[in-house]
Amino acid sequence: MTANPETSKLSNGKTQVLPQHVAMIMDGNGRWAEERGLDISEGHHAGFENLQRVVSDLARRGVSYLTMYAFSTENWDRPEAEVNGILDLAIAVIAHEAEQLHQNNVRIRHLGRVDRISDELRGELEQAVEMTADNTGLTLAIAFDYGGRSEIAQAAARMVADGVDPSTIDEGKYAEYLYTSGMPDVDLLIRTGGDFRISNFLLWQTAYSEFYSSDVLWPDFHGEHIDRAFKSFGNRARRFGKRI
Repeated sequence: MTANPETSKLSNGKTQVLPQHVAMIMDGNGRWAEERGLDISEGHHAGFENLQRVVSDLARRGVSYLTMYAFSTENWDRPEAEVNGILDLAIAVIAHEAEQLHQNNVRIRHLGRVDRISDELRGELEQAVEMTADNTGLTLAIAFDYGGRSEIAQAAARMVADGVDPSTIDEGKYAEYLYTSGMPDVDLLIRTGGDFRISNFLLWQTAYSEFYSSDVLWPDFHGEHIDRAFKSFGNRARRFGKRI
């Protein structure tokens, strides 16, 4: 499922081809804190603050879908204190921001497992999703306790459990069982922090995404840096395997 390209104005007023579904790997919070002699928790806090800026920015530009990689299935292996800090911060941010996002017509979705997060965090996520379900603006998908391989495996398991006839399974049917059911594939995948890995993120949905890596650490990635990513996207010829 792909979205039709649209145009939007950059911060300098110029018109640019617009990706309808943007996904972001928000990397660099820890390094951002280390460079400033701060505790890593300060880096994660700055990262969540930047998330607020980016959501507002992309909604203003006319992006329809934004998927943020907030916490991966592998992040549980980080030091316990760091994991607990991220979980506590996520609860606080969702509880504080959901109402404002709702007022701004943002629809919230959660992508990922729910069996390993706390009842409090699960409750905040469910409440935010339910409250914003009928909104018609930007869809903000929060990938929390998410892993691409896990998503694909669980989709297969659910099809088996539902008794889906194997002869009816094609790419469209399979996509119905993914967390992103009903959402278009990713047009532009952005990774901050300078690395070029996709890190088990949206493996199915990024099959033909344009990839953009920025050296800028996540807490500082906004404004002109988004302009550069969008400009790079707009200058690419998307062939989807065809000869044009």
